[in-house]
Amino acid sequence: MNDSSSVARLAAALRDELDRYSEGEKIPSSRALVTQYQVSPVTVSRAIASLAAEGLVSSQPGAGVFKAAARRAAATGDVSWQEVALSADPPHAALDVGPRTADAAGVLATLTSPPPEVIDLNGGYLNVVLQPERALAAALARAGRRPGTWSRPPVEGLTELREWFARDIGGVSGSLDASDVLITAGAQSALTTALRALAAPGSPVLVESPTYPGMLAVARAAGLRPVPVPVDADGVRTDLLAGAFATTKARLFVCQPLFHNPTGSVLSPQRRNEVLEVARAAGAFVIEDDFARRLVHSDTPPLPPALAADDPDGVVVHVRSMTKAASPSLRIGALTARGPAFERLRAIQAVDSLFVPRPLQETALELVGSPAWTRHLRTLADALRDRRTTVLKALSQSLPELLPADPPRGGYHVWLRLPDGSDERAIAANALRHGVAVSAGAPYFTAEAPAPYLRLSYVSTSGTSQLEEGIQRLRQALAG
Repeated sequence: MNDSSSVARLAAALRDELDRYSEGEKIPSSRALVTQYQVSPVTVSRAIASLAAEGLVSSQPGAGVFKAAARRAAATGDVSWQEVALSADPPHAALDVGPRTADAAGVLATLTSPPPEVIDLNGGYLNVVLQPERALAAALARAGRRPGTWSRPPVEGLTELREWFARDIGGVSGSLDASDVLITAGAQSALTTALRALAAPGSPVLVESPTYPGMLAVARAAGLRPVPVPVDADGVRTDLLAGAFATTKARLFVCQPLFHNPTGSVLSPQRRNEVLEVARAAGAFVIEDDFARRLVHSDTPPLPPALAADDPDGVVVHVRSMTKAASPSLRIGALTARGPAFERLRAIQAVDSLFVPRPLQETALELVGSPAWTRHLRTLADALRDRRTTVLKALSQSLPELLPADPPRGGYHVWLRLPDGSDERAIAANALRHGVAVSAGAPYFTAEAPAPYLRLSYVSTSGTSQLEEGIQRLRQALAG
């Protein structure tokens, strides 16, 4: 009997055995299962990982494996409103909307590696020292031994991975299921698919101001017209959001409710409800870009659930990715949607890219089903806390006038307000000459920026000493 069939048989046997256990009850140890079923420890480990990916068991390092809580059926609401939202063209749709160009400057800036002598306070991905390299290598090796790894996957993605994302996004209450999830090649691909699927060329799309430049680039490349709605410390200004919907007749709003890029704000509880109420009243979709969900710091307060976790009527189209918390090359993400919107998303992605490569999906499944994933997230949370603390301390000592009043406890960046009249682009260029790469604030705004800003990232360096040196170099650049 080969190893793959042994794993499948053991997993099937354990599924049957789980019926005898109550929720939260500990199942026999790996050693006991090896003896009981006369299989190898590797076979036991892979079978447990398979059940964990299905949400049947939860593995707690140092404590054991336990039967997971049963999931309730996903709530079903009224998605009939989507027929209007997906079909209504803007009044000017027949007009020439001009060339559909892609300004990739904001995206390329975060992908370009600076010279070795330059400290990178600009990048958007984890430095290799923060990536779970061993866990990724082990997951890739196990995935390569899975039967059918190189066969064509379903267009929507592997069922097991869709189930995992449904639990990860919908929470333990089980408000989403696999049928609501479309696997994508990372969050950028998901945003591209969502914007193309849900709005016709020439349409307005409401966006936060400031916001992620890569999303603005996607919108403009799709022929859409980004319309800014200001953000403050509590997230998007919902009083202005309602007016923007009324004025533009937009059918789409893109937001980052958690650790917003670049401000770091978290949408307040009151505004969370208001965003959904305003969108429902406008017959519009909300694209929830939840990029920072796994970038919490170890001192982060409990997180609010995703907007999509309680949305039976399909107002929210949710974007979630594993890339930011693992590796830039683990380009696995997910879109969740309900009703006709899901079919539209599925069709657009199939036309654009057919499907996400199965070996990558299998690797992601192996990773999230292993105890190493939980350990990595804990380690990463500690590292992000330490790096944030280092940057804030360095700013308080060297550039106290730029220290944010309420720095975020999640994400990987800080947003610095420069003195009025500052030339942020000149400052960024001078900083590079002093050996530190930072981001000017202008590309984060749809229209003219209300003030000069810099964005600093603290995940692309190899350690905290580089962060301290980077702030010193920035101080010198500002002084010169």
